[in-house]
Amino acid sequence: MSEPLLELDRLSVRFLLGRGTEVRAVTDATLQLRPGRVLALVGESGCGKSVLASALLGLLPGNAQVRGEAVLRGGIELLSAPEPVLAGQVRGRHVGLVPQSASTHLTPVRTARSQLVEAIRALGGVAGPDELAERVGLDPADLDRYPHELSGGMAQRVAVTLALAGNPQIILADEPTTGLDRPLVHRTVDLLAEAAIDDRAVLLITHDLAAARRVATDIAVMYASRIVEAGPAEQVLADPWHPYTAGLLAALPDGGFRPIPGHPPALTELARIEQEWGCVFCQRCPDVPGFGPCTGDPELLDLGDRWVAAHPPC
Repeated sequence: MSEPLLELDRLSVRFLLGRGTEVRAVTDATLQLRPGRVLALVGESGCGKSVLASALLGLLPGNAQVRGEAVLRGGIELLSAPEPVLAGQVRGRHVGLVPQSASTHLTPVRTARSQLVEAIRALGGVAGPDELAERVGLDPADLDRYPHELSGGMAQRVAVTLALAGNPQIILADEPTTGLDRPLVHRTVDLLAEAAIDDRAVLLITHDLAAARRVATDIAVMYASRIVEAGPAEQVLADPWHPYTAGLLAALPDGGFRPIPGHPPALTELARIEQEWGCVFCQRCPDVPGFGPCTGDPELLDLGDRWVAAHPPC
């Protein structure tokens, strides 16, 4: 098996809000991203997925406390790397970012071409703007448009060209399909999957399980700051072991449109819920009787190619 491009070991992020209030945004995330793979990190909005992405790129606010490890192949430890290393070696060169709402991240008074040329020059890219445009299925002439002249799909493709400008080994796509209609969602994730070739890989962060199912080779399911299940996408989606994963699948059209009852807990309440209930999903779990808490251990169990949060019958 090839060496991982990125390894996360018990990555945790906390935000201190004052008066003793703590937001548990990410808790003990452990993942591996390998060449030629698309790893989809899925879960409901607000579970901590985008915070994890920001932690990898050193883009968290000053009140964040980070622990654990996130190591790139070659030895760069992202969580402890100083800003000059992140800015000069990591962002754009090792890890290219496709942000949410691509059109809002483009400078409105400059053409797409001028922004792409600047990115290629700054990152030392070898491919020209027209070549990158053609690689993502964009007419090179569209690069001469201003952001307000681009459709949503064009803007998304420009964002992907910017992420590819420095020829990174990892594409980190943070909710790249937000606000897009279904056909455009399919085109966007298909485009990202095409980037996971040879020695490259994609980390797709999304709340859209249908989009993830379309392209993911591996999947990690996140709930209330914790990864509760992970493994090969085909296995996890065909035979989910955690009730949260099963609930997400049941909420899809082909699963019967059966949403999970209730709402995810506030990230400020996780410590109390874990203490009282044993795991943070128990208040919504169909396996838990109404009169008692879950006896599950929130630690992940390694079961070969698959990981699952311990969740014994209650």
